[in-house]
Amino acid sequence: MGLCRLLDSVPEAEVVGEAWDTASAVETVAATRPDVVVMDLHMPGGGGVEATEQIRRRTPDVRVLVLTMHSDTALVRRALRAGARGYVLKDASSEEILRALAAVHADQAILDASVADRVFAGAADPGPFPQLTERELSILERMAAGLDNDAIALRLGISVKTVQNHVSNVLLKLGARHRGEAIARARDAGIGG
Repeated sequence: MGLCRLLDSVPEAEVVGEAWDTASAVETVAATRPDVVVMDLHMPGGGGVEATEQIRRRTPDVRVLVLTMHSDTALVRRALRAGARGYVLKDASSEEILRALAAVHADQAILDASVADRVFAGAADPGPFPQLTERELSILERMAAGLDNDAIALRLGISVKTVQNHVSNVLLKLGARHRGEAIARARDAGIGG
């Protein structure tokens, strides 16, 4: 409600929809085609990172600004990898939120100052599985979250055969003998579960 009131105070801004879960967020964006989506990361049905990824895949011209209370560096990176152009914490001032919204609308990237230093400090850190492509890491994250190949294919909008190929590549690159071993390694590294 506070965000809607803030946006209503800006003459050039118009709230065209609201959503409460991942599926309705993706559908609302597809139906309304806004310039910018303000996305919370904590929502039922897969979460804001999942919604951002689906929105960017289905409507690549729509930009996403994450507005959340989560400042975890790994989560920031996941949101940016999913296609978010901006990341602002909910404790930001109204002016900071509006500035971030304007920047994302202008297709500029913007990070909340409190997370930017940590993200840039870790930019040289390739993460726990540098040998994996972004798509393979995305598949591994979903495997570690307990999804089977059919569910992963549905979430990512790709075929089950393509998921199977990526899973095979993940196992090969990690030197894992089976899916369970790859999942255990991912969870040990803080991914999924």
